[in-house]
Amino acid sequence: MTRQPLLRFGRAATLGVLLLVAVAVPAALAAKPKTSLTALEVQYMCTSCRESLELAQSPQAQSERQFLAGLIAQGLTPAEIHTQMVDQYGLAVLAKPPAHGFNLTVYILPPAILLVGVAGLLYTLPKWRARARRAAAEQPQSAPPLDHADAERVRDELARFI
Repeated sequence: MTRQPLLRFGRAATLGVLLLVAVAVPAALAAKPKTSLTALEVQYMCTSCRESLELAQSPQAQSERQFLAGLIAQGLTPAEIHTQMVDQYGLAVLAKPPAHGFNLTVYILPPAILLVGVAGLLYTLPKWRARARRAAAEQPQSAPPLDHADAERVRDELARFI
């Protein structure tokens, strides 16, 4: 008999948690992420001094910051702000160039150079190691024993310095 109330309480608690999750998760997913000026300044450049907007102190940079702050105050998403900044100042305002046309080389060339370097090492390292092994095999393992005169000379030299 005591299990009946516990089962009802467990079912009610489970139902309550499921209801809370069903309401809270969509609300959290629907909430817009808050954009801040400091988070967006890194993505843009001052068009006159060609420095990052977060570091630049020119009048043009101040103007761009004010424009950016106005867009944030309007509640625009980062993608909408990106479009507005490019429309207002052109592609020169972007800190990261768009990945099309000649700018694509900025994204493709460094990994390609790295892959070519790794492939070159994978090709040449075994050859270098084999050459080192052959050279080590050709060298005598131990020096020939000293003859009696050389051994005496070494003893005399060591006795003089020790």
